[in-house]
Amino acid sequence: MRVCLVEDAQVGHLEPLALARPAFELLCGTDSLQHKQLRYFDVASAAVLLRSYLAPLYRQTHPNAIVNDVDWLKQGPVLLINARWLPSAMAGRSFLDVETLLKQDPFVAMVGREVAYAVLHPQHLADAEEDSLDLCLHLAKETLPSISVEGTMIEYLWQLVDHNAEQITEDFELFANRPNRTIHPHPIHVNGPSDRLWIDPSAKLDPLVVADTTNGPVIIDRDAVVHAFSRLEGPCYIGRGTHILGAKVRGGTTFGPNCRMGGEIEVSIVQGNSNKYHDGFLGHSYLGEWVNLGAGTHTSDLRCDYGEVTLTINGARVNTGLRKVGAFIGDHTKTGLGTLLNTGTNVGVFCNLLPSGELLPKYVPSFCSVLHGRVTDTSELSPLFGTATVVMKRRGFAFSMLHQSLFRHLLEQTNSVRRQALREADLRRLRASA
Repeated sequence: MRVCLVEDAQVGHLEPLALARPAFELLCGTDSLQHKQLRYFDVASAAVLLRSYLAPLYRQTHPNAIVNDVDWLKQGPVLLINARWLPSAMAGRSFLDVETLLKQDPFVAMVGREVAYAVLHPQHLADAEEDSLDLCLHLAKETLPSISVEGTMIEYLWQLVDHNAEQITEDFELFANRPNRTIHPHPIHVNGPSDRLWIDPSAKLDPLVVADTTNGPVIIDRDAVVHAFSRLEGPCYIGRGTHILGAKVRGGTTFGPNCRMGGEIEVSIVQGNSNKYHDGFLGHSYLGEWVNLGAGTHTSDLRCDYGEVTLTINGARVNTGLRKVGAFIGDHTKTGLGTLLNTGTNVGVFCNLLPSGELLPKYVPSFCSVLHGRVTDTSELSPLFGTATVVMKRRGFAFSMLHQSLFRHLLEQTNSVRRQALREADLRRLRASA
């Protein structure tokens, strides 16, 4: 099937989560943007065109995928899907036939002023290169017929968090229609409609677990473990192999695979393989993979004056237009005991945050540490990679040479914003001391 998922230039706004993965692998609801896009067109797989530094690792983890093959794109009509497109929650109930689409005249499908997907013929891609497909899509938007489609173009990460509850609710139908749906013999108390609870038969639940389905479904996926005294409020999704450790899980929350989650979590997404084992609050946030939040780490998601939250993206301040925004934390970042994260915090990959007794800086670029409230450069990679090797091995994964190559590239890519942030932090300290 000639379908290709394409990253455009705007994926840079999805830092820090999209630094280490294609934008279409970001989660919303119970699965990724990629799965939702493919489900919309009822196809099982697609070629991908992504940032070049991500390609080697993606080829290793997806050996059968067609990756960054521009010559393949030019061999015939192709359906290009924007990696940032979140299809409408109602989409997928009546599938679009790709074969029929590819026989039509070329066109673009728009959400607002942005291309969600397009059917292009070889002549529209004659000058396409791996790093110039944005220009081809722009020209197609200006010259080809267009239609309007439903959905959301994800420009910033907080949009995924904002849409998460409705997406879990819509995704529940995928689980409710499975033949192995079960409620008993799991020892669980259900508050609300029991038909809005789905538990995989392989999941393990202790006694004294409460699932509240009053406001939405609760989904507990394969091999998940829920300990006693946990409360799960829908809509929420507990991913494969994830452990819930006496936690209060509020509505609008998604945990990817193999997480360890305790404390209180509200309206948040965790990509997978991350730990928040102990007490502490996490709200309106998105965590990457291999993140560890130390005991007593708390995230503020509401300003004291109830004002709109601003966030720093790629060194520039962005007004979210929202009153509730927590923290966005990149892969392999860790916090110490009692760390306090401010409203609208952005922390890059491979950062170490240690408590200072007060709220930490809101912007911590990749490969930095916060010591005594001060942002410092910790870009010596050997100890960081050594820790990552140990952490991933504990879950049965390897921190490979391709992982190392990816993060070495990110060290160089983020160098300018890191130096800028460190200079600005030094200036603030000088002004304060004066």
